Amino acid sequence: MSAMGREAPAQSATADREIVISRVIDAPRELVFEAFTEVRHLSRWWGPEGFTTTTQSFEFRVGGEWDFVMHGPDGTDYAEWIFWTEIAPPERIALLHGESRGDPNAFESVLTFEPDGTATRIEMRTVFPTRELRDEAAEKYHAIEGGRQTLSNLAAYVTGIVRKGAEG
Repeated sequence: MSAMGREAPAQSATADREIVISRVIDAPRELVFEAFTEVRHLSRWWGPEGFTTTTQSFEFRVGGEWDFVMHGPDGTDYAEWIFWTEIAPPERIALLHGESRGDPNAFESVLTFEPDGTATRIEMRTVFPTRELRDEAAEKYHAIEGGRQTLSNLAAYVTGIVRKGAEG
């Protein structure tokens, strides 16, 4: 056994500022990736249960932006802004996400799309500027459960497309 094999896995330098959510979706990777890259899809599944999304502007390219409003089930509107920093179809998307351009509390997310047989394993790794901002997102805004619900909505949406295609 090599010395490397005996060592514990190194913990990420950002582990105390991260939220990582993953899910296997029973749909091809290209379709799951497309659902993230076209506004006609995003508006139909984006956000936690009970939320809807209104897009103000959308340009999916490195350096492009998605300006949108999430409408909560209680009627609260949340201004949102995403800036695409890396796009590698159909494997990876990296982005900066905040309330608006220049938001000092914006966080970075990397989404990876890995084939898992005929399904796709999606991982959403989010790194916040500070541990306190990560904790606030988790506790006050329920970011972990909201992220799980968002991926659940994505799964339902794309598997519905797959079923429709099989029927017809």
